Amino acid sequence: MRARQFLAAGEWRLSSADAEAARAVLARLTAPLPTRRGTAARIRATDRDRRLQRILRTTVHHLDAGAVSPPAAALLAAVARALLPWHAVPNPPLAAAAPRYGTVPEAMERAAPPTEAGEALLPGLAALLTALAATNAPGAVPLTPPVEPWQARYMGRFRHYTRPASDVWAAETVGCPECGGKDGPWAVTCDWHRATLGCPCGAVMREHGLAFSEVWLVLPET
Repeated sequence: MRARQFLAAGEWRLSSADAEAARAVLARLTAPLPTRRGTAARIRATDRDRRLQRILRTTVHHLDAGAVSPPAAALLAAVARALLPWHAVPNPPLAAAAPRYGTVPEAMERAAPPTEAGEALLPGLAALLTALAATNAPGAVPLTPPVEPWQARYMGRFRHYTRPASDVWAAETVGCPECGGKDGPWAVTCDWHRATLGCPCGAVMREHGLAFSEVWLVLPET
């Protein structure tokens, strides 16, 4: 991971916003499981998956807040992508319109995510974020390494989700303001600050209203 290389070379010292996000995700990474007496195996398994789900949701929250630097956004996006199987496991949002990232084959919808594989990521991620957070020492001048912008093509619909009330979600499909097209193929470009959508008709949308996760996490992994 490039974050480790930047850290080892002394090329990355977190800003206050980056450190806040790192510490919030780190708190979820290192949170112990609930202490229960006589816990059944099924309940214990749910607790393990719920911890992974909370890490993902905290990561996405800070990713979409738009306050972190481009390298921090790249790191958070990588963490979120790694934990994507736990988006709706074990507690999916209640409303039908709640965001569903990625495409899950019909036959796999009821399959449990690989909990052991998710937990295997936690020690390394915790060590990395701990080391990064430590660079935000009092008086330290933030240092932000460059990260490469990326481009992708996406055939499908982008949907923007809002939550007007607790357990109430609303969704709107993004359409081209010029031709009304909604299915792409979209040309997606991103500098880790903002994602831009290019329509086949030639129109380019910068003010599409999509949160970062609503773009990044539905793209096929390359």
